[in-house]
Amino acid sequence: MRAAAVLMILLALAGCGGAVQVEPPAPQGEVAAACVKLAGLLPKTLDGVERGTSTPESPYVVVWGEADIALRCGVPRPARMAATDQLQEIDGVGWYADPEKPTLFTAVAAPLYVEVTIAGTHVAPEVLADLSGAVTKVSKGLGG
Repeated sequence: MRAAAVLMILLALAGCGGAVQVEPPAPQGEVAAACVKLAGLLPKTLDGVERGTSTPESPYVVVWGEADIALRCGVPRPARMAATDQLQEIDGVGWYADPEKPTLFTAVAAPLYVEVTIAGTHVAPEVLADLSGAVTKVSKGLGG
């Protein structure tokens, strides 16, 4: 299912018009509540692109532009992430960079995982820095 979501995002990056198809995750409990809170804290404009719309509509998905940047909150822990992998820390948030998908990053604030896909036309560390503050706010107080 994760591969299908990434494929949909990549198709959107290729220039499909209208609402962008992004498969929403299905978080539960405190993670679902944290994701709803996160959506309200995210910027309206990110790295020069306005928030767009996704389909199906979900409180766990936010896109900017035509999925130039797509965020999915409440995803499972990245399957490829090993306990020994080093995370890139940006403004207090550890980000896992998928070695096989250079546009895919996951904020690791267990039990909260936030996946972000960033088109190559954007500077990933700057985008992640702009998102890190909101991730930190919602991850405080979650059990791990």
